[in-house]
Amino acid sequence: MGRMSQEQTDVSVADYIAQMPQGMGGLNEKMGIELLEISADRVVGTMPVEGNTQPYGLLHGGASVVLAETLGSVGSALHAQPDRLAVGVDINATHHRAATGGTVTGVATAIHLGRSMASYEVVISDERGRRVCTSRITCTLLPADRFGG
Repeated sequence: MGRMSQEQTDVSVADYIAQMPQGMGGLNEKMGIELLEISADRVVGTMPVEGNTQPYGLLHGGASVVLAETLGSVGSALHAQPDRLAVGVDINATHHRAATGGTVTGVATAIHLGRSMASYEVVISDERGRRVCTSRITCTLLPADRFGG
């Protein structure tokens, strides 16, 4: 099947989570990640800094990467439906500034939505709108029947 139209990939956050085999997944739940807006073209989510810090009280760089991977993977999965599944194959992150409290917001914007691959730029900002991290994630899109789907 070809790429689905935007109308076909629009789904509510609640419906998306309900259709996933394990909801948001244990790690996302432990980290407090919440999805606010989802489509194949753009995914927005938040994560609290509290509970996701390194020993100096700063947002852990790995936590930023988890948020970025979550957002890019959701967009890739929506793009891949219904006959393909998205699996992350590459992610990188540049940490620009520290976040010490509040909530960070990530915005994943599609930079390539192909037949076998999807890539997103993810910008994570603090509550003042300052860029904390920039990440790029690439997912390969595999046939769903390969996984019994």
